Amino acid sequence: MIYNIVIYFVLWGIAIASLFNEKVRKMWRGEREAFKILKQKVDPNAKYIWFHAASLGEFEQGRPLMERIRKDYPQYKILLTFYSPSGYEVRKNYEGADIICYMPVDTRLNAIRFLRLVRPVMAFFIKYEFWSNFLHILKHRNIPTYSVSSIFREDQVFFKWYGRSYAGVLKCFTRFFVQNEESKRLLEGIGITAVDVVGDTRFDRVLQIKEAAKHLPICEAFRTGVASSQSADVPHHDFKVFVAGSSWPPDENIFIPFFNEHKDWRLLIAPHVIAEEHLKLILSLIKGKKVVRYTQTTPEEAAEADVLIIDCFGLLSSMYNYGDVAYIGGGFGVGIHNTLEAAVWNMPVIFGPNNKKFQEAQGLLKSGGGFEINTYEDFSGLMSSLMNDETFLKQAGDKAGTYVAHLAGATDKVLASVKL
Repeated sequence: MIYNIVIYFVLWGIAIASLFNEKVRKMWRGEREAFKILKQKVDPNAKYIWFHAASLGEFEQGRPLMERIRKDYPQYKILLTFYSPSGYEVRKNYEGADIICYMPVDTRLNAIRFLRLVRPVMAFFIKYEFWSNFLHILKHRNIPTYSVSSIFREDQVFFKWYGRSYAGVLKCFTRFFVQNEESKRLLEGIGITAVDVVGDTRFDRVLQIKEAAKHLPICEAFRTGVASSQSADVPHHDFKVFVAGSSWPPDENIFIPFFNEHKDWRLLIAPHVIAEEHLKLILSLIKGKKVVRYTQTTPEEAAEADVLIIDCFGLLSSMYNYGDVAYIGGGFGVGIHNTLEAAVWNMPVIFGPNNKKFQEAQGLLKSGGGFEINTYEDFSGLMSSLMNDETFLKQAGDKAGTYVAHLAGATDKVLASVKL
């Protein structure tokens, strides 16, 4: 009862906020259009498997499972729903699903209408998705429903005395496929025993991404010091490259001054925010270096540059292939971004202190393939060790790559337990 009251307040809040915020407006419009899309596209004779992901990160976790089902079980169609525009707007044309739309707000009426239209044979909710009305009606209709790559912490509402009534929503799932033993222990503590520890499907996903990595001639020329179009007589230097992925100003204020003083390595920066104001800030920090921007250079120019700035989207995961050490931004603010996309390339990964809630970062730290820095001095000392000790550099990189490889396989474990 309280949950439904809260949901209606949320609904009103979204409606009001949509008047002032473009992102919220897209979500509000998309949720209202979801039923129209479903009425137009649902094939009444098809069997649908429903995947729900809040946003882009959760989509990436569900993607290996969706693509395996699509490949191995073509008799099913895939319905993919998003809650956030940051997921839907980026992946609304994803070819791995038959229907893609927003998930309507979790009212009882919406849930009934949605499930009558789709009639899914099973449902997968990725990571943190616990929609009470949808889940209770799925259970009532005996539709197998799974939570994939979920992770639980003791401070979550389900495990507090005041959250025990809401914790009943967890009992709507047929089975949980969780990331770690702690999550299993917490669920068992409230009477939920249909739990398998399978790890995180993101490890499978980054291995897929690595296999499908793009060849980037500009980045290759930047690393080797020679463009493929140049004469074979031009010497290849194979420079050491420091790759900064998804960096923010607090990150850049640390690593850029360091590389201003070190001429041996080249610096490849892919900032999280690609806006002229941010790019100008980065350029103002760089001293005494030849800088080129990816969209404004050629392989010949990149071969002569000291710093390459990636000023476009879609290249980050492939870009790590051209590096020797990776720095992942966000650790001095919003929280670190994806460390696995770098670690899969067998390179040590450095990040700031806001990493405690990121299990993969904690795993990299324990494995010896990841390193936390808090100050410029921390960074300078660590980089000096990596730059001056080839054995340390290689061993740290190998440990990062091994950590990813050893934790892959969650997709297989999920499919082994799900009856298709």
